[in-house]
Amino acid sequence: MTAQPIIAIVGAGLMGHGIAQVFAERGHEVRVFDPMPEALASLRARIGANLSALGQDPAAAQRVLPCQKLADAVAGADLIIEAATENLDAKRALFAEIEAYAPAEAILATNTSVIPIGSIMAGLARPERALGTHWWNPPYLVPLVEVIGTDRTAPDIVARTMDILAAAGKTPVHVRRDVAGFVGNRLQHALWREAISLVEEGICDAETVDTVVKASFGLRLPVLGPLENADLVGTDLTLAIHETILPALNRQAAPSAYLRDLVARGRLGMKSGEGFRRWGTGDADQLRAALVHHLKDAVRKFGQGEPGQGDEA
Repeated sequence: MTAQPIIAIVGAGLMGHGIAQVFAERGHEVRVFDPMPEALASLRARIGANLSALGQDPAAAQRVLPCQKLADAVAGADLIIEAATENLDAKRALFAEIEAYAPAEAILATNTSVIPIGSIMAGLARPERALGTHWWNPPYLVPLVEVIGTDRTAPDIVARTMDILAAAGKTPVHVRRDVAGFVGNRLQHALWREAISLVEEGICDAETVDTVVKASFGLRLPVLGPLENADLVGTDLTLAIHETILPALNRQAAPSAYLRDLVARGRLGMKSGEGFRRWGTGDADQLRAALVHHLKDAVRKFGQGEPGQGDEA
């Protein structure tokens, strides 16, 4: 592998262009393939706009090469990251093509957020060089990347991938078992399941759920993770609390009937004007802008370096 690995990104959408931006900003040669011409045509402009908004040099976008052919994007690449649609069959078909064109020693990675990596990579001739790299949105602001190997991934592939990510300023973590949702989304959606249940059971409304999270333990999470918190209050107190609360929590394995009903009725959230809550014109843009501002401030405040780098009861 070269001192500065060549990166190929398959998919120029929301995640793909942001991942390309991270590597381009760090001086990598980055090639991006997307079957949609309009996505490629706007690729550099979108990256440049992101960099300008962050107060960084938009010229880094010129290190990103849009490619109209998959073979051109992956030729000579050291790390290939698929950031396409979240569909198992589509990803399997795409990796069959990627493997046909990729260099023999290239690392093959998928950016799936929940699909087990082994399911995606099952048809590869050399699954030992394949793994998951789950980035978080927006990838140029959120430091974490979950690195997930399968039971067939070679240990040196995991180590090389984590080294590349760390050198690019990210915070890679090794997920030791290939399970649906990995670590972050299992935690996040366990919270969402209980949040939906609270509304469904009439305990409170959706606005109250969001307010409680944002105005209480959510404020502590950047500096106090859940297991740090358990150790802080004591495992004995944690056990005592769990004896009371765990039997009362939602444990159903299927999606909520309340959530299914929202979707069936066309209440799809901000894009339809109503989901769990009602939303007006411009609310989504305001919320996204507030999120970006918060993430930029959080990255600086908690010593993560430049953007893109890396509770008590």
